[in-house]
Amino acid sequence: MPKSIAAQAAVSSASRPSAWAGRLARNRWLYLMVLPGLLYFLVFKYWPMYGIFIAFKDFQPFLGFWDSPFVGLKHFERLFGDPNFVVLFRNTLILAAYNILFFFPLPIIVALMLNELRQELTKRVVQTLVYIPHFMSWVVVVGIAYMFLTTEGGIMNELLARFGGEKINFLVSNEWFRTIVTAEVMWKETGWGTIIFLAALSGVDPQLYEAARMDGANRLRQLWHITLPAIRSTIIILLILRLGHFLDTGFEQIFLMLNAMNREVGEVFDTYVYSVGISQGQYSFSTAVGLFKSIVGLILVVVANNLAKKFGEEGIY
Repeated sequence: MPKSIAAQAAVSSASRPSAWAGRLARNRWLYLMVLPGLLYFLVFKYWPMYGIFIAFKDFQPFLGFWDSPFVGLKHFERLFGDPNFVVLFRNTLILAAYNILFFFPLPIIVALMLNELRQELTKRVVQTLVYIPHFMSWVVVVGIAYMFLTTEGGIMNELLARFGGEKINFLVSNEWFRTIVTAEVMWKETGWGTIIFLAALSGVDPQLYEAARMDGANRLRQLWHITLPAIRSTIIILLILRLGHFLDTGFEQIFLMLNAMNREVGEVFDTYVYSVGISQGQYSFSTAVGLFKSIVGLILVVVANNLAKKFGEEGIY
């Protein structure tokens, strides 16, 4: 009996590679489609992760990665002991909260509105118009904002002056900086963010709406009891993923909007890393700041995922 069991095990182990090869041959086109994405993550996401050790070294390009002296938590102590840390953390936190509170719900609202359009031509035209800003660079977006908000011929200030108001120097105002930055993000990325929610809405069974209409439910009740529950899991997953980039406020946009007058409320970790770390060749310090942001994002993702599961949702893992 033991000999027969061993023989069966040997046969199954011998047939295992051939079964794997057969499965690979049958699904070769699917694996081929996955390959570019897999290579992207391996090359640009996983392979560079060894570089985080630079945060614990005093990296010198001439000495190389391994021969640079190990300094432990020196760069983190410098970051947390910097008098500007509290200001940087506050500015980054407030801009990130603005994005979550005002930008994140907007693609959902636009997707729901587009989903209610019954004329297909109108729906496609509106979709195209709201998608276009995503393909503009931040240089163009900030240039448009300057054209609208500058005191010298800006459309907003010209309208204020025409209606008897005083011109406002929006571009150097601490009070308006965060509002303008958030509004730019909303205008540029809202249309692109609706794609996922429209895809989720397309999977809702039309028979549910027919049954609701037969029961006398109006459009608002159909929206509340059918549409929103159908995309609730998508909303939660995207929110969790968004929290992973909570402190990533975007370097290019903030850098272009910064000036000497609004730096007090506009300087964030990304611009600080550029001005203090990259420009001065302090790569280890820059890596330490980036690692700190990543750890904060990881903690937020884990906490949000556990909360989602506690309330009966699937989460991301």
